[in-house]
Amino acid sequence: MTHPVGETKPLIRLVAVVMTGFLAGLAGMLLAMILHSIQHLAFGYSMDRIISPESFLQGVTDADHLRRLAAIITGGLVAGCGWWLLGRYGRKRVSIKAAVSSNATPMPPGTTTLHALLQIVTVALGSPLGREVAPREMGALAGGFMARRLGLAADEARTLIACGAGAGLAAVYNVPLAGALFTLEVLLLSFSWEKTLAAIITSAIAAWTATLGLGNESQYHFASGVLSPSFLAWAIVAGPVLGAGAWLFRKTTGAARAEVKDNWQMPVFCLLAFSLLAVLSLWFPELPGNGKGPMQLALSDSINFHHAAWLLGLKMVVILAVLRGGAEGGLLTPGLTVGGLLSLLLCVLWQLMFPGGDIGSFALVGGAAFLAASMQMPLTAVTLVMEFTHMNHDYFVPALLCAAGAVITCRVLEKTQR
Repeated sequence: MTHPVGETKPLIRLVAVVMTGFLAGLAGMLLAMILHSIQHLAFGYSMDRIISPESFLQGVTDADHLRRLAAIITGGLVAGCGWWLLGRYGRKRVSIKAAVSSNATPMPPGTTTLHALLQIVTVALGSPLGREVAPREMGALAGGFMARRLGLAADEARTLIACGAGAGLAAVYNVPLAGALFTLEVLLLSFSWEKTLAAIITSAIAAWTATLGLGNESQYHFASGVLSPSFLAWAIVAGPVLGAGAWLFRKTTGAARAEVKDNWQMPVFCLLAFSLLAVLSLWFPELPGNGKGPMQLALSDSINFHHAAWLLGLKMVVILAVLRGGAEGGLLTPGLTVGGLLSLLLCVLWQLMFPGGDIGSFALVGGAAFLAASMQMPLTAVTLVMEFTHMNHDYFVPALLCAAGAVITCRVLEKTQR
């Protein structure tokens, strides 16, 4: 029995949304499992299980120096040769934003998949960039596939691609609400009812699907404390400072990426950048990886002022070095870590005048504000950190005000530079 178009089209759209959420969740789960498996094999920890209570930071710290050097330098070889060969022989890559734009071009499946896998492999081997772009790309690819298979209109297809990308983020970090907000705030720039519902459904399904293999753990362990009376004042004052830092972060990382040459320089520069990272890791095992380790130290008040200052400076050096070399990856978790470490330094200065307060709370709120400004997504950033840490309600007001000050400052500085 056939149905009128007006009755079947909503059903087709719903099927497309549900299937995109499922495929994005499956892709995020598999990519995370590949990441953990390579980490365990490369650094020699938790060899008997894929999902382990032992952290990557602990695994790197416990690895002997020769193994640590070999793993990270191998990451440089994979990054340099992999992306150079992909750029030379693969089809031209289409970014998520380009796929969602009004002049949308389909994402090539082979190039997109290899690009995602290269990110996962290099992050597993110590790249200081984030792993979140890979599942977003695979989720967007799934959205485009479902849109073509079910014959959706152009605007509906772009919405589904954006929902798939947000669902990929939701899957890999178990952040369903942040994934939906990312779709709406960053990719679609729209909060219409239809798009909002599609974003929520895809992200919720993707996050649930991924938990079947990854479990339901939060990304960071954080014990919400009692906020000091001066904490809200710090959040308001620190916001513009963190916004200026985020502006500098955006400027320098963008400049590093703009210098990449798709020729012989890529393998050579990547090898040099990862070799630098490998040598520095002998003294600072917190540097390899996307930054989750040092951010966890900051949240649990397990790092002092001097060590935080060294990590902040060196983290920026290695991030810029690998970006200049041509390695790809996200800046979400690295940005959160840079913001958290910078907030610790600001916290120490603040406490000279206003003693008291849990240091981890400063890192949490400041990291969220820095992330909000560096990626220009205030609602997503605060929600993301909320889901990352399961922070309690008391943190919302300072986090939102700090994020607002940071985003406004960053935007003003960017406008003055144009």
